[in-house]
Amino acid sequence: MPWRKATLVWLLIIVVESVHGVLRNLFVAPAIGDFEARQAGVFIGSALILLIAWLTAPWLNLNGRAQFAGAGLLWVGLTLVFEFSLGVAMGLSWERITSDYNIAKGGLLPLGLVVMAIAPYAGARLRGNGKTGRRKR
Repeated sequence: MPWRKATLVWLLIIVVESVHGVLRNLFVAPAIGDFEARQAGVFIGSALILLIAWLTAPWLNLNGRAQFAGAGLLWVGLTLVFEFSLGVAMGLSWERITSDYNIAKGGLLPLGLVVMAIAPYAGARLRGNGKTGRRKR
C-alpha cells in the first residue's frame, strides 16, 4: 500500500477541513449556532473529502480492496488522533471534544468518518478507475 501518498492526501484533507472549520466558525456558527454549524459542517466536509479523493485517485493509484480499506482506515485513524489532540491542545473539555461523536445527542461526525473511510474507493470509482478490486464477471 502506498502509505506515503495516502498520508500526504490526508494532510491535504486536514488542511482543507481546517480552513472549512475556520470559515464555518466565522460565518455559519454566528447565524445558526455552534453545534448546528458543526452538524451542517459534517455534510460539507464529507463532500470536500470525496472531492479530494476523486481528484487524487489517479495519483494515489490504489489497487484492490485491501489498499482502499487501508487508506480509508489510515485517514480515519489519523483524523481521530488529530481531532482529539487538537481538542486537548485547545483546552476543550472531553464533553465538548466527544459531543460531535455522540449520535444519540445529534453528533454527526461518525457519519463523516464513514464517508472518509470509503472515500478512497468512492473517489476511484467515480473517476472510473479500473483497479478497484472488483472482479469482472
